Amino acid sequence: MSKSLLSLAVTAFVLSGCSLIPDYQRPEAPVAAQYPQGPAYSSAQAPGQAAAEQGWKQFFHDPALQQLIQTALVNNRDLRVAALNIDAYAAQYRIQRADLFPAVSANGAGSRQRTPARMSQTGQSGITSQYSATLGISSYELDLFGRVRSLSEEALQKYFATEEARRSTQISLVASVANAYLTWQADKELLKLTQDTLGAFEQSFKLTSRSSEVGVASALDLSQARTSVENARVQLARYTRQVAQDENSLTLLLGTGLPANIASKPLSDDLLAEVPAGLPSDLLQRRPDIVQAEYNLKAANANIGAARAAFFPSISLTANAGTLSPDLGGLFKGGSGSWSFAPQINIPIFNAGSLRASLDYSKIQKEINVANYEKAIQTGFQEVSDGLAARETYKQQLDAQRGFVAANQDYYRLAERRYRIGVDSNLTFLDAQRQLFSAQQSLITDRLAQLTSEVNLYKALGGGWNAQTAQNEPVKEDAPKLKLF
Repeated sequence: MSKSLLSLAVTAFVLSGCSLIPDYQRPEAPVAAQYPQGPAYSSAQAPGQAAAEQGWKQFFHDPALQQLIQTALVNNRDLRVAALNIDAYAAQYRIQRADLFPAVSANGAGSRQRTPARMSQTGQSGITSQYSATLGISSYELDLFGRVRSLSEEALQKYFATEEARRSTQISLVASVANAYLTWQADKELLKLTQDTLGAFEQSFKLTSRSSEVGVASALDLSQARTSVENARVQLARYTRQVAQDENSLTLLLGTGLPANIASKPLSDDLLAEVPAGLPSDLLQRRPDIVQAEYNLKAANANIGAARAAFFPSISLTANAGTLSPDLGGLFKGGSGSWSFAPQINIPIFNAGSLRASLDYSKIQKEINVANYEKAIQTGFQEVSDGLAARETYKQQLDAQRGFVAANQDYYRLAERRYRIGVDSNLTFLDAQRQLFSAQQSLITDRLAQLTSEVNLYKALGGGWNAQTAQNEPVKEDAPKLKLF
């Protein structure tokens, strides 16, 4: 009997190296080797660290924004759920991996039973006792064709995917907080501009009213001045509402209230660092959503191995050894030893195509994950390309808009002087006021659009998952560590 058990153990060990998981081949990236070129793109690459290696504290220069991002990383509920999902998938992996090893359990049992005389073979009533203590394994599957290992590999790759999902959630959170903060700052600047402009319009309206009373200004002049005042009041209400809503949006992202007395920098300051775009191939290692899609693809690939292994016989072992005695005192005496060995083999013969359908389903799932992986690459390529186009064109647009504001300021000063000395009518002066107000509004909104596009480009390049630069903190390993037991 011992020779048979040894032979079976050797055979199981030799066959345990068998795996039916297909060799993994990374799909070709369905994008060009270079980002687009043309008038909308800068031909020069900015020197410096890649976005994924540049911590968000280095990218964002505003200390107030850094404080808000740090608060969000601690309190945001979406990020907290993503972190808990990692722990959940780690537990699932440990559960699946445990099937590779036999589960050993100890069991002690005892029973006493009285048999009435009418049921006894001797015609007399009696009491029978039985006590046992056993140590053994139950239904341990010999992984001859790698089915259990394939399922374990699938669970491991899904665990890795959840870690990348958490990184992706963190990058999105950093970008969302930054964009919400910049929008809040822009709306506050627009609100201040509107308040100042409303005061100027009201002053002009008072002057026009006096002129109308003495017959110098016409009813049309008075109506035009009043129109400017009412329009500014509409804008004032609008920006007051938007500032309040911006604060609510920030509070939701932070997961807690806004800190009091935030010392913010104006939008015109140097708020962001510039990062190089690199090559499209860099996105495969730096964008967590692309890495996550590849881990899901590897998990689907491993599941094919489990579906293939289901076509082959499976062997399960149940064995135990212990002692058995009719009385408790003799449980561990000589001659009370007992053992049992119950191997079971299952050979699939007819299952109405269920196994074939399961294999086909696994292959289809892999193709779906290939498409998702390729779509993630294409999405990343498009987002970076859009960001590069926005970077260059917004620079040109802002330069032109600043010149436009300066020209309108000159126009306003000249119109005001000519109106004061009576050379031009009030209509020209009001027109200059409105144009200057509109140009200043556009400058603020264009600056906001430029900053948010830079934040989105930083996010698209895979930046925002660490606080410090790669030189200042240890390099993160590709595969996170987990406890197996």
